[in-house]
Order: sequence, then C-alpha cells, then structure tokens
Amino acid sequence: MKIGDLTELAFRNLREAVLRNSLTTLGVAVGVASLVALVSLGVGLQQLVSKRLSSSGLFNAIFVYSQADMQEMRGPRRGVSGSPAASKPLDESARRDLSRLPNVTEVYPQIRFMTEIRYDNNPYPTSVAGVPLSAQNDGAFDGMQGHFFSGPNADEAILHSEFAKDLSDNPLSLIGKDLVLRYAERQSLNSGDSANPGFSVVPHEKQLRIIGIVDTEPEGGFGGFGRSRVFIPLQLAQQLSATDVSDLSELVNGSGSVRTYSSLTVRVKTPTDVQAVENAIKGMGFATFSLLDTTKNLRLFFFVIDILLGIFGSLALIVATLGIVNTLVMAILERRREIGVFKALGADDRDVKQLFFAEASVMGFVGGIGGVFLGWLIGRVLTFGANVYLARQNVPAVNIAAVPLWLVLGAVIFAVLVSLVAGLYPASRAARLNPVEALRYE
Repeated sequence: MKIGDLTELAFRNLREAVLRNSLTTLGVAVGVASLVALVSLGVGLQQLVSKRLSSSGLFNAIFVYSQADMQEMRGPRRGVSGSPAASKPLDESARRDLSRLPNVTEVYPQIRFMTEIRYDNNPYPTSVAGVPLSAQNDGAFDGMQGHFFSGPNADEAILHSEFAKDLSDNPLSLIGKDLVLRYAERQSLNSGDSANPGFSVVPHEKQLRIIGIVDTEPEGGFGGFGRSRVFIPLQLAQQLSATDVSDLSELVNGSGSVRTYSSLTVRVKTPTDVQAVENAIKGMGFATFSLLDTTKNLRLFFFVIDILLGIFGSLALIVATLGIVNTLVMAILERRREIGVFKALGADDRDVKQLFFAEASVMGFVGGIGGVFLGWLIGRVLTFGANVYLARQNVPAVNIAAVPLWLVLGAVIFAVLVSLVAGLYPASRAARLNPVEALRYE
C-alpha cells in the first residue's frame, strides 16, 4: 500500500474518534513536554556555566607554577628525592621565555599581598590583587558599578562589594572617594655580597581613588584574584613592590636577590591552543594548570545529569504509551468489520499492520510536536520565575532553560518510536483477525 493512502486512512480513522484520540495524543504531548522541560533545564544550566566560564577568560588561560612550589603544595611523596630548589625559578626571564611561545598573547604575574586599608581613619585588613587591563574584556567587570581603570599606572582601586559593605552601609557612595593603602615594600640590599642576598622591608602608604564596585570575583578564584577584595592595576602593583608570601621561601632558598613570582598567567589566542601551549610549558620544566583539565570532568558531570533528567522525563512518555495501546485495541474492537472488508479486498497482514503503525506514528508525531512546544513553554515560565526572584536579589537575569535543535528533533523522533512500539501489539492483533469472522461481527 502506498504511503499516501496509509496516511489518508490513518487520519480518517483518527478523526472518527476525535475525543479519545485527542486525549491519547495529549498524553503523549504531556510525556514529551516533561522530557523536553527537564532536559532543557540541564542543557540551559550547562550553557550558563560554559558561558560564564568563557566570559571570564578562563578557557584560554594557563596558570604556571614552579616545580618547587607545586611539590611544596602537594607535600613530600615517598620515594621522591631531590631538592625543590633545583627546579627552574619563575622569574622575569621565565616570563619572557613564555611570552615567546607560539599562540601566546599575554603573560603576566599573579601579584597579591596582604595589606591594611585605611578609610575614614579606620583600619581594615584585607588582600590586594593586581589586575591587568586585559581583564576588562573577560566579563567579570561587566556588571560593575563605576568604571574600569583609566590606565596601567593609575592610582585607582576597585572594591569587591562584600568589602565595600564593610567600609560603608551605602557601598555606591564610596565611588569617587579616597582610601589609603598601607603596605610593606620590599627593597633589595645593595651590600654587594652575592653569597648573602637579601632584602629589607620598609612600610609605605599609597593613596588610591575608588572608581568601582564589583560583585563577581575576577577569574573566579583561580590564580589568586578571587581571594582578594581590593583590585588595582597590575603595573601599579608591580611598582609598589609589596612583600608577599613567596618572599619567605626566596630567603630560605637563597634567591632573595632575584624576584620570583608565585605564579604566571599565560593567555593564548583561542581555547584550542591551550593543550599545545600547556605541553610546551611543561617541556620547559614548569608545572601548569588550566581549566581544560577540569572541563573534562565538568562535561562528564553534565552528561550524567542530562541522562538522569532524560530518564525521569521519559517516564511520563512511557506511561502515555499505555494510552496508545488502549486506544488502538479499542479501535480494533470497533473496526472489526472494516478490517474484514479491508482484508477481503486483498489487503494482507502487512497492510493491516502498516495501517495501525501509521495511526500510532501520527499520534506520536502530533503529540511530539505539541509536547516540544509545551516543554519550551514550561522552560520559559521557569526562567521567568527565576529571573523575578533574581531581580529582587539584585542579580542579573539568566537563562536556565534551553531547547536546542537536537533536543527538538530527538524528542519528536523518540515520541514516534515509542508510539510505534506501543502499536506493536494492537497491529499484530488486528493482522491476525480472520476476515470471515470479522465480516460476521456486529
């Protein structure tokens, strides 16, 4: 039998019992809607996390450490010998070498130090971090109040909102006001004795103008920025030459005459260049870390979540298949004479099966289309409700649900396949009807 004839007969038969078939199709639509709504939440959250990480600039960043520092962080390991001091130092020479690697756009040190902020004649201990001007494009400062640094050496500061609340009940009123940065400056000893290098510590003060308040943490805590509450231009932080926690290890290792960095951040052109550049840095004798190492587990986590949500969402669709079975079985009882005439006119068992499969697939297809729309609508309602709550908390709006094309096609195809499976028993039962007994049926 031709496909066109099958489709015409299927729609005609479905129109004869409009209410029952509509309710069955609605059951399929509800099942598909639950599937689409749950999976769209998983996909939306995954896209939200990926977008936030991409805008933070972490996907194209590699954090570089000396082997000695990495070994100290991991602690001593049994069977491993050798002095950590023998590893290559992470100094200005290493920084220049890293900047010459292919596809590297920027290399800058992580400068962070403990200090005391004086505002309105009150002391506030906190941590200060140097931020490169390129961080303005990373997305962390997009929603800030005020503006970004006017230059690399500007005597300006951006405060984290939590620290700003410690300074004033009205954080926004701080913008445009001055604070005093009290820090310990490192000064090298010009003793001329290379065998006993060292440095002295001199207290200094620096007046800074508050130009902005930021809610998010630059670089999300990676590399040291995220643990700070006051941010200043990176070049200004280098000029201050403030002492940090790495200075003690330099004295212990006898390298106090040469300033080393606790870590360096290497920026590459695109995230696809991270792996090659990271391998090259490791070949130079340094330890590395990149978000690429973490996203593998992150993708696996979201993959498992999507599967679990898909399984729970499919339960309602599986229940809807019972409605399809019931509808088609009732159709067999009501259309016994029609099936008998159909087979008496030359139709074989295969034609009868195809007719019932066509009816099941039509219900699955129509229910799938309606379910996708209903699932998308549920996602929009959930997103709207979430954004209303976030707006009350002064948090930017987000999109927590996403319905990509592959989910639309997959949901419709899955609905049709489940409907065809549900039609197996009714189709086989209808094909086994004896045409003589069917023509006698009243």
